[in-house]
Amino acid sequence: MTELLEDLDQRRSINNNEAEKHRKVRDELNEETKKWVQKRDELNSKVRELVDEAAKHREERDKLNEQVRANKEKRDVLNKRVNELFEKVQELRKQKAPKEAGPNIGRLRKELRQLENFHMTQALTREKEKEVMEQIKTLEKQIQEADKDTEADAGMKAAKKEHKDAKDDAEAQHRLVGDLAERAQSEHDVMIKLYEQADALRKEADGAQEKFIETKQKADEEHRKHIDSIKQVHDYDKITSGLRQKVRKARKKKDDTYAMKEGEDIFDKFKRGEKLSTEDIMKMQKSGYM
Repeated sequence: MTELLEDLDQRRSINNNEAEKHRKVRDELNEETKKWVQKRDELNSKVRELVDEAAKHREERDKLNEQVRANKEKRDVLNKRVNELFEKVQELRKQKAPKEAGPNIGRLRKELRQLENFHMTQALTREKEKEVMEQIKTLEKQIQEADKDTEADAGMKAAKKEHKDAKDDAEAQHRLVGDLAERAQSEHDVMIKLYEQADALRKEADGAQEKFIETKQKADEEHRKHIDSIKQVHDYDKITSGLRQKVRKARKKKDDTYAMKEGEDIFDKFKRGEKLSTEDIMKMQKSGYM
């Protein structure tokens, strides 16, 4: 019985150590889960900030694109007016100089008109726009030189001024459209960059969430093992407690039997008239004879 109790105590100690080990690992893993949760929440918070900021740039981009569309319509109206005034100037030239041979002048004017339309309807780089403007100025100078006599007429001067003013308005409108388009593109580029940053952070947040789940599952498993080991310890405690109780009962029964026998022997001495000592009397009391 003693060996069995010693074996059970040893097993209990092993399970108790296992329970403590699993508890420690569980607590460490739970602390790790808190860190992953904190990182996930911080990343998701940054994602929301980036998405909100990107939405503002998207809204601004859409407003600018709407302005681009509206000002393109206005620019098209102005370009139409420029073309009408150009035709008016051309008609006056024919009237004022009907015998003008001018195929060369006609070719120059046609090239000028094509360049002006190209400049007002196309989105050009600054370098290309500068090149086109230089070509326009060159053609205008060549035409002016060839048209000096015709252009001196007051009516022609008024028509040319009206055409020039309209063309200036159209060019200013074209520049406005280009500026708005550039601003809209800039807002779009910033928006895309912010969304890309948000996507990258969202992937990090998803990774942190996966780590949280993985660590939480490990912590739960360690907790289960801890509980299983604790149950084993309690089971061993119940077994050893029962065994020790049986041992105590057996010992008590054995002691009671011995005390009864001893009491009987002393009582026989008493009946024989022998003198009893104080110790004999106490033993008889203990055995229940007195």
